[in-house]
Amino acid sequence: MNQMDLRRSILLLLTLSFLVSSLHASEGDADPIYKSCLDECEESGCAGKICFQHCKFSSDGKPIDGPWYLQEPLYQKWKQWDCRADCRYHCMIAREEQREKHGDKPIKYHGKWPFQRVYGIQEPVAVAFSALSLAVQFHGWLSFFILMNYRLPLRPDKTTYYEYTGLWHVFAVLAMNFWFWSAIFHSRDVELTEKLDYSSAVALVGFSLILAILRAFNLRDEASRIMVAAPLIAFVTTHILYLNFYELDYGLNMKVCMAMGVAQLLIWGVWAGVTCHPSRWKVWLFVVGGILAVLLRIYDFPPFKGFVDSNALWHAISIPLTCICWSFVEDDAELSTSNLLKKTN
Repeated sequence: MNQMDLRRSILLLLTLSFLVSSLHASEGDADPIYKSCLDECEESGCAGKICFQHCKFSSDGKPIDGPWYLQEPLYQKWKQWDCRADCRYHCMIAREEQREKHGDKPIKYHGKWPFQRVYGIQEPVAVAFSALSLAVQFHGWLSFFILMNYRLPLRPDKTTYYEYTGLWHVFAVLAMNFWFWSAIFHSRDVELTEKLDYSSAVALVGFSLILAILRAFNLRDEASRIMVAAPLIAFVTTHILYLNFYELDYGLNMKVCMAMGVAQLLIWGVWAGVTCHPSRWKVWLFVVGGILAVLLRIYDFPPFKGFVDSNALWHAISIPLTCICWSFVEDDAELSTSNLLKKTN
């Protein structure tokens, strides 16, 4: 390689590195007024008239000056609201108030929209909808459990006639696990809660796809189920390990979840179009609602009044979708049990 080629290569690498860094940055990060506020806050411990006691502590939690009893409260340590996090938040809010007065639209800071905290909760509306979805999911699963074990007849060995009972129980556990970690993540976005939220979402969407294939194609024998489930479980497991131990890639994770989610909706939609199931209209409702939820995940807009964004609305839509889902599952279980009893009699 001659000297001219070497210079071109170096120039190309520098250009690419600049582009990559700009892709990961947000518009608010480069705002000079925000940066000035942030630098001053991290140095003085105050953002305007608001000062933070924990800015008097070093990164290991030891006071820079003052007596031992000024140690940072445990609840602050647990939520990891350190000096930098509080400085970023209050400088962001102050800057957005200035921008709003000038008629400017909200912008992202460090990859996040400017949300208003409520009692230290980062995204209160999303947390509320996640908690409500968790409650609705638990209620739907409990209703299904009571139906299968106490209202419908059982086999002589005390097992259910419905071949998908165990699969729906696993689905319920994964769904409740996801909504729990979703509420925690939107309460406080740190690396651990982010990994748990992403991992539980991938596990739920992956298993939902498996369940959709098994039910739509009416696969009952164990060999067929293993042939379908094994490669999907291997893929989901590999992706979760990648997120947790290699790179927490939000964009890649979104593409994986969207692909599996859309595939699931297509399978249910085709099945509802060809089946004669009396409750197929509920599947159509679920598919239409699912498409709307997918569009909300794609169309990302700033939070209204600092509280409601597309993600919060997606959480809200999930509540009626959960009710529709479990209503169909109960109808499907009753129909399947009735048909099997007719065959055995």
